[in-house]
Amino acid sequence: MYEPTHLRTFLAVAQTLSFTRAADRLGLRQSTVSQHVRRLEEATGRPLFTRDTHRVALTEDGEAMLGFARTILQAHERAVAYFGGTRLRGRLRFGASEDFVTTRLPEILESFRREHPEVDLELTVELSGTLQARLAAGRLDLILAKRRGGESEGRLVWEDALIWIGAPGLRLDPDRPVPLILYPPPGITRARALEVLEAQGRAWRIACTSSSLSANVAAARAGLGVMAHTRGLVPPGLVPVAGLPELGDVGFVLRAGRRGGAVQEAADALAEAILAGGDRLHRPG
Repeated sequence: MYEPTHLRTFLAVAQTLSFTRAADRLGLRQSTVSQHVRRLEEATGRPLFTRDTHRVALTEDGEAMLGFARTILQAHERAVAYFGGTRLRGRLRFGASEDFVTTRLPEILESFRREHPEVDLELTVELSGTLQARLAAGRLDLILAKRRGGESEGRLVWEDALIWIGAPGLRLDPDRPVPLILYPPPGITRARALEVLEAQGRAWRIACTSSSLSANVAAARAGLGVMAHTRGLVPPGLVPVAGLPELGDVGFVLRAGRRGGAVQEAADALAEAILAGGDRLHRPG
């Protein structure tokens, strides 16, 4: 009743909230994406999205379909692997941005390890810029990381706005430099924050620098300054801060190395698992 191809397309649209970006991720024409969604809506007898020229949003039935789609696709993939007689194996070096440590990514990885016990999964958690450098150097096989503005490489998992966040009640003096909590270079949010402040001619100073998300969050909760962060991943105890220049959007993408063979098969399988569960990375559990 529910075609796996249509379900994958539905998940891509649900995660990107864009038919255009979903088409780019899947390598399909936008008309094909629309057709897949329409056929799935015909199969359910319910509208799954509301959409106009400016916005795409899930309906209540669309939200319900997210869980069903993941379950159906996972069962389908297990059946294909079982009856196809293929067992993934080898060492897979996966890198993830620290943004995802407190999301449901560990659940996705645990499910992948359970379904593919012969794959030795090695996890590296680092800054996105560092992950990209390690992938380029052949030290990682697959990464889930932020994509710099203007770049098109990688398979888009989801896209969100970057916002300024800080402790509740934090007040910034417009006549004094903005106190910043930053990742060290080559942090992508660091570069964006400095770029927009300098473009506006706003003075700034560094209040805290750490490669640890938990350390930066602790500094922000203590009221030491503001940090640039993804809107859908704002840590508890921090709130948006107004009065600063807009930071724009940031994309989270999957990028794979070029090793081929069993490693490539394992990387492809993990990428598909992450794409299928991509909405769980920024939606409440």
